[in-house]
Amino acid sequence: MKLYGSYTSPFVRHCRIALLESTLDYEFIETDQVASATLSPTKRVPLLQDGEMTLHDSSAILRYIRNKSDKPFIESAVELDQYCLINTAMDSTINLFFLARDGVDIERYEYTLRQTQRIESTLKELEQLKLPLHGPYDDVQLRLACYLSWAVFRQRINIDSYPKMKLFLAAIEREPLFIETAPPA
Repeated sequence: MKLYGSYTSPFVRHCRIALLESTLDYEFIETDQVASATLSPTKRVPLLQDGEMTLHDSSAILRYIRNKSDKPFIESAVELDQYCLINTAMDSTINLFFLARDGVDIERYEYTLRQTQRIESTLKELEQLKLPLHGPYDDVQLRLACYLSWAVFRQRINIDSYPKMKLFLAAIEREPLFIETAPPA
């Protein structure tokens, strides 16, 4: 099994954590934007190859890893909704990050302002979740942690006004698998 991705991607990090939890044999292959554009029709990472099968989305990859290791992925509609909320915030945050990096004034356009509003309203909703301060963590919590860690590091969000998420992130960042999958300094 081969997982292609970048060390900095929160989507890839979640898959790496799931693979480490599973103890499945795999190889991580660091891939840049140019290579991911040729490897995947989505032109992004992660990408998982297992024999003849290729998966192009982190959610499909996570489900595959969990099923292969006899562990649950997302078990209820409520959990799936929470997971999708996090994905929505993460997609918006990442898109704004790349637009700003490419020189777009993200405070100038209606579309980018709406993305910022979407992130803030989603963070307010996620602050209402019951967030544990120790593991084991489920995939909703791992997804949230990967997103928060990336977005705070990239200075795309400030979680000072979200005390539950701030405590949660501080706690999970001390966990061995979270430390092991942290992007290199």
